[in-house]
Parts: sequence; structure tokens; C-alpha cells
Amino acid sequence: MSKSATPPILRFAPSPTGLLHVGNARTALYNALYARRAGGTFILRYDDTDLARSTAAFADAIAEDLAWLGLTPDRVERQSDRTARYDAAVERLKAVGRLYPAYETEDELERKRVSRRLRGLPPIYDRAALQLTLEERARLEAEGRVPHWRFKLDGRRVAWDDLVRGEQGVDTAALSDPVLVRADGSYLYTLTSVVDDIEMGVTHVIRGEDHVTNTGVQIEIIEALGAVAPAFGHHNLLTLPNGEGLSKRLGHLSLRALREAGEEALAVAALAVLTGTSLAVEPAASLDELAGWIDLSKISRAPARFDPNDLAALTAATLHGLPYAAVAERLAALGVGGGEAFWLAVRGNLGRLAEAAAWWRVVDGAIAPAAAPDDAAFLQEAAGLLPPAPWDASTYQAWIAAVKPASGRAGRALFHPLRLALTGAESGPELKALLPLIGPEKARARLLGETA
Repeated sequence: MSKSATPPILRFAPSPTGLLHVGNARTALYNALYARRAGGTFILRYDDTDLARSTAAFADAIAEDLAWLGLTPDRVERQSDRTARYDAAVERLKAVGRLYPAYETEDELERKRVSRRLRGLPPIYDRAALQLTLEERARLEAEGRVPHWRFKLDGRRVAWDDLVRGEQGVDTAALSDPVLVRADGSYLYTLTSVVDDIEMGVTHVIRGEDHVTNTGVQIEIIEALGAVAPAFGHHNLLTLPNGEGLSKRLGHLSLRALREAGEEALAVAALAVLTGTSLAVEPAASLDELAGWIDLSKISRAPARFDPNDLAALTAATLHGLPYAAVAERLAALGVGGGEAFWLAVRGNLGRLAEAAAWWRVVDGAIAPAAAPDDAAFLQEAAGLLPPAPWDASTYQAWIAAVKPASGRAGRALFHPLRLALTGAESGPELKALLPLIGPEKARARLLGETA
């Protein structure tokens, strides 16, 4: 991912017909991080020409998910606003003889495919519509047939240097002429994506390897429209450990579900883009750092096995390294105070950020007495040895240095009763960090078995 002389323009073009999942996030992140690292432009472009399935609610959810990941588009476009551009492109393709009407029904096309298979031929369109005379077309239309429109492929090898896979090629002679305009007049992605990429100056297209064949077709369309194709890169797709691919129906792997489960956005981002590469999967401190790691040439050609169970550990590891500034607003929203000192005290013990609220209650709220009755005399003695205020990071060690010889205790017999009395928990953040936050008044009351 080298920095180019001309800042690149990349795009993420989801269909607002469902919630984004981790596989979608992988593509969005590769494009956004490439643009970020090279000082380029990242476009969010809604592929919303399917008016029957596209909804404003899903478009809003996509924007929300990208914002959660930390991706802020430089531009937002909607294909539903660009119909006139597609109309013009269609007329241009017709004028140069590359778009032709075809009148077969879906049933007729299926019968043709079956017939070709039975004859040992590839089930591609036979271009029968190109043989129709004007009179035959007129007769079909008089019968009520409404044509769909196909792009006439050159039938050649279309080659490109793939950003991920190296030298690639598609023989368009082995493909059906793609339908660009449905019989109802609506446009397919194959056309709209090309027109938008040309007009928006997209320089790099990074998408899943399931689009390799589409790329061969789209390069022909781009050239037929008199434009130069962008650079293409096709990354491997995320699959579950059992080999199953990701889809919008797997709601538990939607970004919304992961967010609601308390997973860290940076952990999701790191796992989404580092899985299936030669890079180690490790926590990133920021998207800028993650962008610096990404190298498209290090993406494997093998399937990228995404294990959701790895997210919990990566979320915890991510939290353990985050500075206070990165979480301050979110902590405030949880009602957590204590500032940086509290965050540094507890972050190493968190599996989810929400757990910080429980530790804040330990520090600032009241806890029920938890120490064993047999330890009451020891704890009373320890309370009497608490150093005077003000307390700081050295207070705990000074206190223990006084309590240990006075009580004759050491090891677990010394530390465990103190932790139970002060926090009500068997384990947790280091007491040397928590004690100054708890403060003298609460600490003394807790050691004496009072509710505080």
C-alpha cells in the first residue's frame, strides 16, 4: 500500500438491504485504510437502485456501523440520485453498438441453459437476439414482449495486474453477455458501478474475490464508455471455521450485534483485516496504526477463516492498551468517573468496557462487607495502620510495610482479607492503584466491616 503521487480515490458501495456483517467490514476497511494511509478520498456509495429492497433504515444502519468502526467517508453518494447518468451511459452504449435488446423470458433462458448443458456446452447465452431482424423485434414487441438489454462482450482475454492476486485475466468469450438493463427499465450493479466509478474518478477498487469475473466484464464496459479502468484488487473472503461463508442472514456477526455484545470496534477491525493475511493478528492502538500494517500483497489466496471466539480475547487485549483519551467519552456515558488514574488502574482487568462501571461502583459506591469473621481483628489492626492523607501511588506499599510485621501475616493470609474487605471481590485490579481512589474514609470503614 504505497503512497501514490496522485491521492487515490476509493469507495465502499453496500446495498442498503440488510445489516453489515464482518465480511462487509473487511472490504470497507481495506478501502478506507488504503485511502487513509495514502492521503486519499474514501467514498460511501449506496447501491440503492433496488427500490423494492433498499430502505432508509438500513442506509442509516450502515452509516452508524461505519462510524462505530471509526470510518468517516469524505463523500456520500446514492445511486438512486444518479439515474440520469445511467440513462446517458445506456444511450452511449447503444450508439456504439455494444448494447442490444433481448426478448427471451426467464423460462426460455433456463430451457436454453439446460439444453446446452445436455450437449456438453457451457450454459452461456447464445446471442440469439443479435440475429433478430427489425421486423422480428417489432413482432415480439407487438406481442407484449419488453426487452432486457445485454452488453455485447468482445470475447477476449481481459487482463489486469491485481493489487492482491498479481496478474489476472478473464476470458469473456466464456461468459454470457451480461444484462445491464432489466425489462422493467431498472439497472444492474454491473452498469451503475462502472458509471459511478468513472464519474467519481475512482482510482482503486478493492473488493472480494467473488468479483473477479465481474471485473473482466466491467473493464470491457469501462473501455466501451471511453474511460480508463481503475486498479483492481480482490481480497479473499472471510469464512467461519466450518467453511461457511458470511452473509447478512448471520445476524450474530452483524456489526450491530457485535457492538451490542460489547466487542471493541478496533478489535473487530483488526480481526477483520488481518485474518487471512501473513500478518499477525494483534490489537491495534488506532486505525492509523492498523492502516500502517496493511499490505495488500500479504493477503493470502487461501480462504480467511474468521473465528468469532477470537474476538473476546482481542477485545480485552485492545482495551488493555488503550489510553484514557481514547475511552474518556465512553466512560463518561457509562457514568464512570475517576479520570485517567481510574482507567489506568482497571483497564488491565477488563474484558469489556462496560465492566469498568462495576469497578467504579467499587471505588465510588458502597459495598457489602465480604471479609471472613475470623479476619476481623486483623482488619481492625490494619485499619489502625492506614497512613494519613493525602494518598498516592506509594501509599499501599507503605501501608503493607507497616501491616506485615505488626500482624505477622504474609502471602495470601495477608493480602486476600485486605482485598475482600476493600473491594468485595476475590480478584481484580492492583490494590496499590485502587487504594488512593477509594480514599481513607471508605477504606477505613470497609476494613472495620462497615457498609461503605
